[in-house]
Amino acid sequence: MIPSSVSLAELRQRMDEVARFLAATLSIANAHTVEFYTHDVWSRFMAVPPEEVLNAIGISGRQREPDVQKQKQSRTTFGFCQDANRLVDPHELLRSAKAHSLPGLGVCTSRDELLEALRRKPSELGTDMVVELDPDEFMNIKKSHEVQSMAEVVDCLAKRCRVKQVIDVGSGKGYLSSFLSMQHGLRVFGIDSSSINTHGAQERNRKLKKFSKVYQKHRKAAEAEKDVPQIKDAEDGNEPQEAEVQTPDLNTSEELFLSAMSLEVEQSGKVSLTDEERQRRKMENLQKKAQIRSGATGAVFSPLTSYVTAETELRELIEELEDAVLVGLHTCGDLAPSMLRMFAAKAELLAVCGVGCCYNKLSEEFEPDTQESSRGAFGFPLSQHLRRRSWFCGRNARMSACLALERVAVGHGIQMDSLFYRAVLHVILRDHYGAYKSEKRVGNVYSKAKSFVDYVRRALRKLDLDDSKLSDEDIQRYHDVHAPRRPEMHAFNLLKVTLAPCIEGLILMDRLCYLKEQDEGSFSALVQLFDPLLSPRCYAIVALKG
Repeated sequence: MIPSSVSLAELRQRMDEVARFLAATLSIANAHTVEFYTHDVWSRFMAVPPEEVLNAIGISGRQREPDVQKQKQSRTTFGFCQDANRLVDPHELLRSAKAHSLPGLGVCTSRDELLEALRRKPSELGTDMVVELDPDEFMNIKKSHEVQSMAEVVDCLAKRCRVKQVIDVGSGKGYLSSFLSMQHGLRVFGIDSSSINTHGAQERNRKLKKFSKVYQKHRKAAEAEKDVPQIKDAEDGNEPQEAEVQTPDLNTSEELFLSAMSLEVEQSGKVSLTDEERQRRKMENLQKKAQIRSGATGAVFSPLTSYVTAETELRELIEELEDAVLVGLHTCGDLAPSMLRMFAAKAELLAVCGVGCCYNKLSEEFEPDTQESSRGAFGFPLSQHLRRRSWFCGRNARMSACLALERVAVGHGIQMDSLFYRAVLHVILRDHYGAYKSEKRVGNVYSKAKSFVDYVRRALRKLDLDDSKLSDEDIQRYHDVHAPRRPEMHAFNLLKVTLAPCIEGLILMDRLCYLKEQDEGSFSALVQLFDPLLSPRCYAIVALKG
C-alpha cells in the first residue's frame, strides 16, 4: 500500500492549528460586503487605515511603514489586538494566513508523487488507449487542463485496483467521462441529476446507431476492393507482416459520417451556433469518430440521470456494476462529501478521486441559523474530530472560501464597482425604504446598468420599490459621499481573499480526516491536481482501500 503523506494524528494537529487561527479571524470572512457601510464594518474590525493593509498586501501606491510603536503597546494574536479584537498588524495577519493554508501546512501530496507511487509496479504500466485525442479540440483551456490531469490519475487508480469500471458522479456534459473512455479505454457510467445533460448523451448514442449502418456499408465496400492484402517490407530482419486494414478508406467513412451529422444540423435550421454549441458539437463528433475507429456501436459512456446521495444504491442504477473507481470533477456543495460517504460505505468502490467546489452550497450541521437538512446528512463537518467541537464556518465564510487568491495575486482582482454599488444601495434602502434585507436578489442588475443612478433605479424597480421618491441628484449624492471610502472596502475584501485558502483548507482536511477515521491503514491524501491559476478549486481527495 502507498504510504500516506500525513498520519491521522498529524492531520488533526494541523486542523487544530487552522481552527485556532480561524477562531480569531473568521469574523472578517463572515462580514457581509452588502452591509459594509450600514454596519460600519471597517471601524468594527480595523484599527489601521486601509493604506496600511494595502501596503502590507503589496498593492498600495503609497508605501507606509507599519506603526511599530502602536503594535508594541498591544498584545496581539495573529495581528489582532487581544483587548479590542481589532486588527493592528496586517503584516502578521498575512504571514499567519500563509502559514495556515494548505501549502504552508505541509499536508498535501503532489500529483507527480502520487502518479509515481501508483505506477511502481511495472506490470501495471500498460495502457489500453482507444484513440489519441487532442482535448483542446473540444474543450476550453481550463476544462482541457482539468480533464487531462484528472484522467491520468483516475487511469492509474484503475490500473492499481485492476478494475475497468469508473463511476463519474455529477458528470455534467460528460467531458471527463468521455475522455476516460476514449483515451484510456475505461467503461464509464456518468451519473448526473440533470436530465438535460444525460439526454444530450443519449441523443448522441441514437444518432450514432443511425449512421453506424452507413459506416459498416462503406467499410465492407472498401474491404471488398482489396484483392490482395498489402504487405509491409521486412525491417531489421523481421518477417513481412500483413498491413492493418484501416487508414484511407476508414477516414473516408468517417468523413461521410461527420458530413451526415453536419447535414442534419443544417436541415434542422440551426445555422448560427454559439461558441458553446460549437464546442459541444466538436466533442460529439470526436466521440463518434473514436467509436468508429474502435468498431463500437454503443455509447462511449453510459449516461444516467439520478440525484446522488450517500444512500444511493449503485446496483439499482447500474445492473452490470463491478468493482469500480468513484470520481467527481468539481462536485457541487454536499455532493463532494456524499461521494466520500458512499466510498467508505460501499465495498465495490475500491478508489476515489474527487474535486469539490461551491463551498457556499455546503450544509453545515452546527451553524446557528441552519435549517434541518431535508436531504440526509450534512456536508460539513464530516470528521468526528470537528463534529466533537460542533465546528461551523458560516455561509459568508464559505462563500469567501470560493475566492481565488492566486488569480487576485496576478492582477485578476475583485469586481469592486459592483460591490461598492451594492453596499451604497443598502444605505439608500435603509435611509429611504426602511429595508435592510430583501428576498429578491439584485446581483445581475450591475451588468445592465450604465451608471450608478441607473443601477439604483433598476435595483429599486426589481425590489418592487418606488424609485420616484429619489431624484437623480439624491442618488448621485450617496455615491459621491461614499466614494472616498472605497479603499476601505477594497482593503477589507483583499483580507477576505487572503483568508480563503485557510477556510478551504479546513473544509478539505475535514474530508481527509473523515476517510482516515474510517481506516487509517488505507491510503488517503490531499493532492493538488490542477494549476490554481487555471482552476482555483485545484485540490482532490484521493483514496485507495487497503
